[in-house]
Amino acid sequence: MTEARLRLQQQDRHLRLCLSGDWHRDSHLPDLAAVESALQHEDIAGLELDGSALGRWDSLLLLFIRQLQQLADKTQRPLELTALPAGAQQLLELMAAVPPARFPARPRPSLPERVGAQARRQLSGVAASLAFIGAASLAFGRFARGRARFRAEDLRDQLYCSGAQALPIITLVAVLIGLILAFVGAVQLKLFGAEIYVADLVAIGMTREMGAMMAAIIMAGRTGAAFAAQIGTMQVNEEIDALRTLGIDPMEFLVLPRMLALILMLPLLCLYADLLGMAGGLLVAGGLLDLPLNQYLHQTLAALSLNHFLLGLGKSVVFGVIVALAGCLRGLQCGRSAAAVGDAATSAVVSAIVAIIVCDGLFAVLADLFGV
Repeated sequence: MTEARLRLQQQDRHLRLCLSGDWHRDSHLPDLAAVESALQHEDIAGLELDGSALGRWDSLLLLFIRQLQQLADKTQRPLELTALPAGAQQLLELMAAVPPARFPARPRPSLPERVGAQARRQLSGVAASLAFIGAASLAFGRFARGRARFRAEDLRDQLYCSGAQALPIITLVAVLIGLILAFVGAVQLKLFGAEIYVADLVAIGMTREMGAMMAAIIMAGRTGAAFAAQIGTMQVNEEIDALRTLGIDPMEFLVLPRMLALILMLPLLCLYADLLGMAGGLLVAGGLLDLPLNQYLHQTLAALSLNHFLLGLGKSVVFGVIVALAGCLRGLQCGRSAAAVGDAATSAVVSAIVAIIVCDGLFAVLADLFGV
């Protein structure tokens, strides 16, 4: 077996390309750089390809001739083919007879069309979310009447995953939030000699706002994403279709235990975060402001009222419902691929956090209207 070779000869203002050797898929295709360099001279009027010394050949030969034709067209020189095998000549004629496929360019949608398509997708998403919320409400109603069907083991597992396993991250973040609130307040209040009111700032800020919101955002990133990934994986494996085939409602079997777990656990986590946040504020008050422990605790108890705790606990219940619904909704809407599971988890976290912030703003307005 001989290697494919290309030899250049210049004859009477024509560049002669002599092919020899075997031109098949195991051969190395010669470089056309030498040919392109020779065509830079103006005295070259045309190209001639001589295949009289060719050995075995396959589609590699046709590919080389095609590249040579493109180079000749680019430099505006005629190409003459001589002594090519009959089979190669027939294939080249067939290639020339069939024009290359041209696909019409897809027109770019106009701005009104794009706006309309986006609005239609958003409205479809809103309708699906409302339908899911309605189905979840019906499932919760059946649970209240004692007619819901789910396993008690699932509820127990979700309570553990949503409660005890979340304590380390809640502990860390709550203490840090309390430290930050106390430090920021201390820097400003120290200017007026009102350091004692750091206790009021930390206590009211944690019980009314930061405790519930911080716990909810942590659970959205931790538990809401887990709900979406778990249910999304079941969707990929067609386990949810199997449940429907067996006559088991996924809303009761999958969504309801997760929603109940967060409704029960998030208020407890909120209360836990409140206490740790106030403990973090106590560290700053004692270390930076040199406030006595009994004085700080006395000021904290004087600043707090039952309304502050109830408002924070009420928020946490609503936030728990939001996190559970967002995670389960995105899981049930998941596609049938591994990438779709990741998208569902991301979408669940984003949707839950946005809804939590919007809901917290509504709570702030309502609390102001009712004087809570």
